[in-house]
Amino acid sequence: MGGMGTGFGHDTAQGRRLRDGRSSGSMGTVTRVLVVDDEPIVREVVCSYLERDGYETIEAGDGDEALRLLDTEALELVVLDIMVPGVDGLEICRRIRNESDLPVILLTARGEEADRIIGLELGADDYVTKPFSPRELAARVKTVLRRSAPASPEGRVVAGDLVIDPSTREVRKRGETLRLTAKEFDLLLFMARNPRQVFSREHLMDRVWGYQAAYDTGTVTVHIRRLREKIEDDPAQPAMLQTVWGVGYRFA
Repeated sequence: MGGMGTGFGHDTAQGRRLRDGRSSGSMGTVTRVLVVDDEPIVREVVCSYLERDGYETIEAGDGDEALRLLDTEALELVVLDIMVPGVDGLEICRRIRNESDLPVILLTARGEEADRIIGLELGADDYVTKPFSPRELAARVKTVLRRSAPASPEGRVVAGDLVIDPSTREVRKRGETLRLTAKEFDLLLFMARNPRQVFSREHLMDRVWGYQAAYDTGTVTVHIRRLREKIEDDPAQPAMLQTVWGVGYRFA
């Protein structure tokens, strides 16, 4: 995928779509969202709600077109249906995460828990199950984008050989930069700023994801596991992200 999100490609009937007539050059910085779904009505509704919130939208109806747009367009977020023709959504998510930290929100069929877990393990930032409320999806987009934006400087957090810098959203371990997704960084920063405090999954969903506890807290479990694989010397015996059985997690 080489130059993902570094330029602008040619318009296609299915691809680039600037419905409100704006251009990135004339309007300054515009938040551009790629919506990938094989159902035209789903794309139409999602794009309408996102544009109502001021985002610029681009559409793809299959995985191959999505990969082309990812390679040629400057994007800030991808709304990605797992079950698209051609290259499927999970493979697209994997390729995105191998190349960048571009935020990804997955669209999954209700009951397909295995796909949701796999998607999160591949590095997706969030997911929404079909059928879904377009208003809820727009809110999720706003939340993910807000949390993936550079934070105002509040001082680095140093924990042993781990350095977390909120101003650059970088994490270094023994001087080596770790590749974290936007949500992994948010979760780690929140817990590191509150050392030794025990947080339930519901509390973390509320404070880090911005959602009420009614949502699936398995998301937290997956993100904790991914973080351990990246920051712990021995993920099987974590020294920093510890489990408090029957309660939740703490940063020690």
